[in-house]
Amino acid sequence: MYQTNIETELISIKKKSFKNYNLNTDLFFDFDLNKLDNHKIFYINDIKRTCIDYRLRFLDLKYFKGDIPKSTKLKIKGFKSEQRLNSLNLKIMAPSKLFKLKNADDPLLFSDLGNGYFYLIDKWGNDLSFFRKISMWPFKNLKNILLFILIISFFATLIIPNGLFVYNNSPNIEFFITYLFILKSIVAIVLFFGFSLGKNFNTAIWNRKYFN
Repeated sequence: MYQTNIETELISIKKKSFKNYNLNTDLFFDFDLNKLDNHKIFYINDIKRTCIDYRLRFLDLKYFKGDIPKSTKLKIKGFKSEQRLNSLNLKIMAPSKLFKLKNADDPLLFSDLGNGYFYLIDKWGNDLSFFRKISMWPFKNLKNILLFILIISFFATLIIPNGLFVYNNSPNIEFFITYLFILKSIVAIVLFFGFSLGKNFNTAIWNRKYFN
């Protein structure tokens, strides 16, 4: 209950995509298209959008630090055998922490088909928190974080007792001055922690191999 299956979300984004999936043998010259499940083929733009929405990374398998289940390894072996390939360019979609620490949060394993298309081989682990997309919304881009700061500052101002910072002024002027004070404080906190921790927006890190 209250969990998000990231594979289901990726499929949903694919269905809503304006990209027309015109799949043909010219796109995947190393792969037998007749043996690929079209429902498991995803375009890079849909993968990118999913990563940005949920603050996930999409990196080469070699950067993944979690454990790969035996069943997944067998699927990789079976996929290589079916496609008669000796090697695959494998990619993982998972939270950033899985590229540094061992955990079990919903990794998705893809094979690069070329021309911006990727084939989903397997998914394992636990589903993401139902609230992850909402909680990661402020970090998608600069516009989102600014809007988030404005909204948080407004609600923080509402709970400040009247006359705490300003005296002998009308309620509207007092609220506005208090709001500006709270706004500057929250901006300072966000800038401090953002710069000190080296954090970046989802749009910048989704395929970045470095931690921040």
